[in-house]
Amino acid sequence: MTSNSITPPVLQRCYHCDEPITSGLQFKLEILGEQRNLCCAGCEAVAKIIVENDLTDYYQHRTQAAKKSDIVPLSLQTLQLYDHQDIQADFVSENEQHYKEISLSIDGVSCAACAWLIEKQVKKHTGVITIEVNITTQRALLVWNDSSVKLSSLLMVIHQLGYKAAPFEPDKQEQHYQYTMRHYLYKLGVAGIATMQVMMFAVALYFDVLDDPNNNFGHYLRWVSLLVATPVLLYSALPFYRNAWRNIKALTLGMDVPVSIALLFAYGASLYATITKQGEVYFESISMFTFFLLLGRFLEMRARRHAAAMSANLLKLIPAMATLVSGKQVAAKTLKISDVVTVFPGEYLPADGIIVQGSTTIDESMLTGESVAVKRTINDTVFAGTINGDNNINVKVIHNRKDALISNIVRLQDHALYSKPQIALVADNVARYFVGAILVIAISTWFYWNTNQPQDALWITLAVLVATCPCALSLATPTAITCSTSMLGKRGLLVRRSHVLETLCKVNHVILDKTGTLTKGNVELVATKNFSKYSTADILLYAAELERYSNHPIATMFRPYQSKKALFDKVENIIGQGLIGTIEQQYWRIGKYEFVTHGQSPLSDSQLSTNIEDYSIWLSCNKNIIAAFKIEDPLRDDSQQLVDAFKQQGMKVTMLTGDCSINAKRVAQQLNIAHFHVNMTPENKLDYLQKIPPNDVSLMIGDGVNDAPILAGAHLSIALSSGTDIAKSSADIVLLGDQLQPILTARQLALRTRNIIHQNLVWALSYNLIILPLAVAGLVAPYIAVIGMSTSSIIVVSNSLRLLR
Repeated sequence: MTSNSITPPVLQRCYHCDEPITSGLQFKLEILGEQRNLCCAGCEAVAKIIVENDLTDYYQHRTQAAKKSDIVPLSLQTLQLYDHQDIQADFVSENEQHYKEISLSIDGVSCAACAWLIEKQVKKHTGVITIEVNITTQRALLVWNDSSVKLSSLLMVIHQLGYKAAPFEPDKQEQHYQYTMRHYLYKLGVAGIATMQVMMFAVALYFDVLDDPNNNFGHYLRWVSLLVATPVLLYSALPFYRNAWRNIKALTLGMDVPVSIALLFAYGASLYATITKQGEVYFESISMFTFFLLLGRFLEMRARRHAAAMSANLLKLIPAMATLVSGKQVAAKTLKISDVVTVFPGEYLPADGIIVQGSTTIDESMLTGESVAVKRTINDTVFAGTINGDNNINVKVIHNRKDALISNIVRLQDHALYSKPQIALVADNVARYFVGAILVIAISTWFYWNTNQPQDALWITLAVLVATCPCALSLATPTAITCSTSMLGKRGLLVRRSHVLETLCKVNHVILDKTGTLTKGNVELVATKNFSKYSTADILLYAAELERYSNHPIATMFRPYQSKKALFDKVENIIGQGLIGTIEQQYWRIGKYEFVTHGQSPLSDSQLSTNIEDYSIWLSCNKNIIAAFKIEDPLRDDSQQLVDAFKQQGMKVTMLTGDCSINAKRVAQQLNIAHFHVNMTPENKLDYLQKIPPNDVSLMIGDGVNDAPILAGAHLSIALSSGTDIAKSSADIVLLGDQLQPILTARQLALRTRNIIHQNLVWALSYNLIILPLAVAGLVAPYIAVIGMSTSSIIVVSNSLRLLR
């Protein structure tokens, strides 16, 4: 007996929202390498945005299906994806205060007023710690409390203002830049062609070739000019209207407000004159005006892009693909900690890691600015974006891409770029109020000329609105700061604070640490003096085990003598003095003589013949002297050049060191440093800094834990990359390479930057002060006003670009 059972059709469900798919509907999209079925056009649109924005991790990590697409507006639903923790892992970091921070690309930012508007509106929201917008890079740094406000809510605020904001990704921003420039060229082409056509018609109208009142051909040319100029007004000039409308909605004044008013009034007056056959038309001025404005904006955007590209380009050095030790190719951004990758000669390293097999040379010039490749072997750390030179190596990943050194460098550079120096804040405020003053002056000009010479009132007012637009003023400082910060990064100097360039110009007192700063930090053990029954091997073992808990350069000297397992039960590090360890109820000390002897002198008469100052490091057990160690630390090759250069620039040079007097005196004599202080604790160093004369602007250069307080307290501070993490986190600048020469380069670049900023401001202010009375007097034609304003902005940006040379 047989049974005829009918198999029910398999119910397909939407890959995005998991709702059943109605029979006959065909919505498909490739997601994660496969064609996925979708239930409706709404889900297809959202899924497409997720794929196009490289957010497909959302589908891999989500714990439940998305809500039905039509419940939430499409734009908000897309932004809500950025609240997903797994997606945020790629671009959101956490700062020292445990707040979230993100670098955003912002589309549509064109002037200081745009930046001010975004900052003002976003800062109103609870949970926003800070937001800083850089108009040169068209990026923003947002810091917020994730428990108080969601990222999507803040992004929606920016979108509602009329700007598009998304997490910064170099490749995506490059694509967007190319898209924007291409559309600018389209608009520029329309305006250029229209300008040529309308100018031909205008020749006849300007020179009264068709002045016969019975000849209707002149009126015909006006209508043709209207038709040609209208696409310019409605299409080519759109960027100016959008920016102006954003400003007006927020009750603020931006650079494009007077520009848009000039265009619309000129078109309106010309349209009225064409229809009524009375008055003058300005279609050629409208077309030429828009063409030159777009040309100036286009060139300005290219120049600003060039200025901003250097730091962003660092991230592009990380390759897209990586080869696992198994031979499998994977996306570099998917590498996880403990993955092992193989890097072939000539390839860029895909992640920070430790070499576990092989030895090679690594080109680290993109990090340090030093062109000579360095040798790296097993257990050495290598960094993403550097280039493998000679041999195959296997590297164990120790950081994901977000926490890689190169990502931290870009993030810290961004902090410096987003934070505005005082001179930039002043310029932005002046520019914003200047726009309001222009509008008042333009209205007054129109009333005056309309009363005395009505036929010229409109074009004179247009010239005033355009010629005096303070675009150059708002660009004078940020472009120069961006260029110089990028150049410092190229030279191996990581700028972490906004005031660096300003303060570096004012420094007149340089304070230098000795060990690891003026010296190489490669401390060598020259002699061991034994005062006990212990063998030299035992003495070195105890010393090494105590120094295991220190990262001072001296501790490195004892590492070869360490045992495989820690020897001491408990070790305490007394910063600037030494270490105390306990083992089998014995109390061992290593460090300065006074520290290990508790300020007493337990040496016997025969032992007192030893010159205490010859020995820098002492070892004691239960207050009994066990041994003393004589060390040497060679000078850096360029220490003398650094000290001499500072002196030639009229600066006072002081050396502060925690080392004993004989070593410090030897270094001071070699470098011809007259002012030096020895046996300095961190408190002593900070106390010295606080007692320097009020008119001294101090620069502190150091590398150790004991330098952290004075690095934080100095007017300006530089930490060496070989130094401790706490020193680097306290400093305003981190020197990434092993050479001191970039410090002198930074000083020279800071002085050049100050000069260029002053040149930019003088030019921008002088131009506006000269052109304004000329425009009000009717001596500047509208097209001359456009050329002058655009040229002024280009001159300022081009002058700043000289810093990149």
